[in-house]
Amino acid sequence: MATTTATITAENILQLFPDIDTSSAELDGHDEEQIRLMDEVCIVLDENDKPIGNLSKKICHLMTNIDKGLLHRAFSCFVFNSKNELLLQQRATEKITFPDMWTNTCCSHPLGIPGEGGVELAEAVMGVKRAAQRKLDHELGIKAAQVSIENFKFLTRIHYKAPSDGKWGEHEIDYILFIKADVDLEPNPNEVRDTRYVTADGLKAMFNDPALKFTPWFKLICHSLLFEWWEHLDEGLDKYLNEQEIRRML
Repeated sequence: MATTTATITAENILQLFPDIDTSSAELDGHDEEQIRLMDEVCIVLDENDKPIGNLSKKICHLMTNIDKGLLHRAFSCFVFNSKNELLLQQRATEKITFPDMWTNTCCSHPLGIPGEGGVELAEAVMGVKRAAQRKLDHELGIKAAQVSIENFKFLTRIHYKAPSDGKWGEHEIDYILFIKADVDLEPNPNEVRDTRYVTADGLKAMFNDPALKFTPWFKLICHSLLFEWWEHLDEGLDKYLNEQEIRRML
C-alpha cells in the first residue's frame, strides 16, 4: 500500500537506506544561505514516483547516496513571454550544485510540506505547481499573481541521473511545467547570476558556444523534447500534456 503524505518521515527512509551519508562536513566552506537551504526536506521516491520518505536536500544530492539508489521529486519550469521567448537563468556562483550553469527558468523541488506532496499523479502535479510558484518568487522575484496555478501546464515526468562535481549530483523524477506569461523580474543574487530571454534559434546558438555551460537536465530536455514542444506552444500543445508514463532517461 502506498505511503501517505501524513506518515512520511525521515525515520521511514532511514530504515530503507541505513547506510546513507547524513553528515554535514561536505558543506564546510560553502555560502551560508545555500547551506541553510540544504536543510529543506525533499520528497524521496521509489522508481514509480511514489513517496517513500522525506530527507534533506543535502542528503538527497550527495553522489554517495545517489549511487545507493536515493531518488527524489523535482520540477523544471519553463516560462515563455508573449513573443514565445524562453526565460533562462544562469545559476549563481554561490550554488552548491551546478554553479554558474545556464538552465531553464526555474528548477527546484517540491518539499515535504502540506500542499506540495502527493501520491497519485494529479495531486503530485498540483504540488509541483505550487512549488514552482513559490520558487519563481524566491529565485526570480516573479510574483504569484503573474504565474497563477491554473496557467501552469504539466507535460511529462523525466527520470534521470547526473553528477555535478563528483561530490554532488541529481537523481530525480522531474516534472516538466510550461507557463506563458509576461513577468517582472527581480532576481535573487544568491540564486541567480544572470537571466536572458531566447528564441529557439538563439538557444541553439548558445549550445554551440563552448564558453557556456548548461545543467545536465536542461541539455537532456532540450536535445530530446523541448524544441518540438516549443513549436507547438500556441497550437497543438495539448497532445503533449499530462503524459502518464515516466520517461526514463538514465
